[in-house]
Amino acid sequence: MTFMNNKTIIITGASRGIGRATALLLAENGANVVAMARNNDELTALAAEAAEAQLSIKTIRGDVSVEADAQRVIDFALAQFGRIDVLINNAGYGIFKNVEDITVAEWDDLMATNARGMFLMTKAALPHLKAQMSGHIINIASDVAKRTFAGGSLYTASKYAQEAFTGSLRKETRAFNVKVSAVYSGLVDSHFHDKGHGHPTSANWLKNQDMAQAIFYIANQPAHVVIDELMIHPLEQDY
Repeated sequence: MTFMNNKTIIITGASRGIGRATALLLAENGANVVAMARNNDELTALAAEAAEAQLSIKTIRGDVSVEADAQRVIDFALAQFGRIDVLINNAGYGIFKNVEDITVAEWDDLMATNARGMFLMTKAALPHLKAQMSGHIINIASDVAKRTFAGGSLYTASKYAQEAFTGSLRKETRAFNVKVSAVYSGLVDSHFHDKGHGHPTSANWLKNQDMAQAIFYIANQPAHVVIDELMIHPLEQDY
């Protein structure tokens, strides 16, 4: 059973990887998807694939760390489909260095995307979700929101920030029937890692489609059910 028919879903970081796979899966199940990303060429390719498959995916270029872009995407979704049902905060990236090797610019830029971007998109969407007394915000975090490792100070700090933000947001929104969920994933075979997608060493990692299925499961619950948190790993990863 699908509860996705005609729901309007915004996905950030949607032009490749987990975001792209999720956009296609949700649209295949009847959703109206607004796909946001910074890479215009990748968005064009996604739009072409969606058009060929007759899927309802609208693409829009934008940077989640820019307040005006976040608001523009929300306005675009409302203009296209009249409402917003689900916001999936997926945009993000990693930098893995020892603390003394991280530049101030790297710290600021990563935090701007991973933490500030989640905040700005959520802030722009919330008035509409609260007004309609329904909606769902799904934040894609990482298992490193709950652990640390050498060389991960910057990335884990951004993910701990996402976890704290999500937990507080959940307490603010339940009175408005707005669900808030977090996905904590382990290793995913995607462009995210230095070795790139499809490297032999990541053959048994999670696939983008695995993550898309997990996100779909969370979004595809009846109105009275919320999956607060979902932790997902490849079997070979010792969490």
